[in-house]
Amino acid sequence: MNTVRIIGGSFRRRLLKFPDSEALRPTPDRVRETLFNWLGQTLDGQHCLDLFAGSGALGFEAASRGAARVVMVEKAPRVLAALRENHALLQKPPTVEIIAGDALEYAASSQAKFDLVFLDPPYQSGWIGRLESVLPALLNADAAIYVEAEHEIASLGDWRTVRRGKAGEVHFHLLRRPA
Repeated sequence: MNTVRIIGGSFRRRLLKFPDSEALRPTPDRVRETLFNWLGQTLDGQHCLDLFAGSGALGFEAASRGAARVVMVEKAPRVLAALRENHALLQKPPTVEIIAGDALEYAASSQAKFDLVFLDPPYQSGWIGRLESVLPALLNADAAIYVEAEHEIASLGDWRTVRRGKAGEVHFHLLRRPA
């Protein structure tokens, strides 16, 4: 099993375990630290969606930092089992909901509204383009989108990149709607 560490909030320093899985790339500590500097150190009261939960690093980090609700969607059975084990390890915080399923199907059918969406899909598979049309129905007007991709992204629908960085081959972006 591989591990990733939660870097801030109430679960700080806790290690999450996850299996080897094709296309699973946990967001590195340094990138998560940058993201949460961009967002502010707490997410108090926010509703967050992690559409490709993978290791759970982003979703559990959001829960650790005070998010009121974190929905984590994952399709791969072994990865999903590890998410559930990590949820139990963290004493099953009631703010975290783990959904077994396809990201696009969840996004297209959910009636929930979110303040922050994490998108870290498998590379070279066109997920970001396929999600673009369904994201507006999921997001509050002032919502932010965090995207990790193999290339730079200038926009996603009405959302424009306001912050960006690169770590190795990973381009990471924070997008917001213009005021």
